[in-house]
Amino acid sequence: MEHIAKIISSKYLSHNVKQFRVEKPTGYSFTPGQATELAINQAAWRDKKNPFSFTGLNEDPYLEFTIKIYSDSTDGVTKKLSGLNVGDELILDEPWGVIAYKGPGYFIAGGSGITPFIAIFRQLDKESKLAGNKLFFSNRADKDIFLAGELKRMLGPDALFLVSGQEDSCFDRRRIDESFLKGEVSDFSRHFYVCGPDPMMVQINGILTGLGASADAVVFER
Repeated sequence: MEHIAKIISSKYLSHNVKQFRVEKPTGYSFTPGQATELAINQAAWRDKKNPFSFTGLNEDPYLEFTIKIYSDSTDGVTKKLSGLNVGDELILDEPWGVIAYKGPGYFIAGGSGITPFIAIFRQLDKESKLAGNKLFFSNRADKDIFLAGELKRMLGPDALFLVSGQEDSCFDRRRIDESFLKGEVSDFSRHFYVCGPDPMMVQINGILTGLGASADAVVFER
């Protein structure tokens, strides 16, 4: 079922990440970690649907999406989204499952792969159940990191920011590889949540399995 919803606010969280809040259709409900297919309600764009994760809470009176803007993408959807204004309309499908929280563990995110984790962290924070979770958030440059303040407020020292492509970065310069995981993970029997570019997820999932993580305990975007 499709829903038409107007944008009620938008703002940039970093140089290329924009937060949108849109009207919440009556009866619309989702679980943190879920996503929906979203399109722009304009003639040339209605058939160009893309998946985006919800980053707000289900109880919020609006739906929130935190979207990385790709100015050079082939379909141009996020670039078009970046130019929309309050009152412009989006088309939303029903929510569908992406990453389900199964219990405390390690969250591994590359770039915009952090988005399905945001709602999970916010819900756990609200319920005072964040203890035992740790985040590894990797980006290419310092400027690519977004919501660092909120993530640090929620997770404290258990939020670790890594930057792989900037030599003068003020953050951890390590890559999330086998050596890193051996040093930072104390228990490979715990849950692992992995989201990011496909090559990254394939590599990390392979490393985790090789280090003893159960396939059933590795949750990733499919």
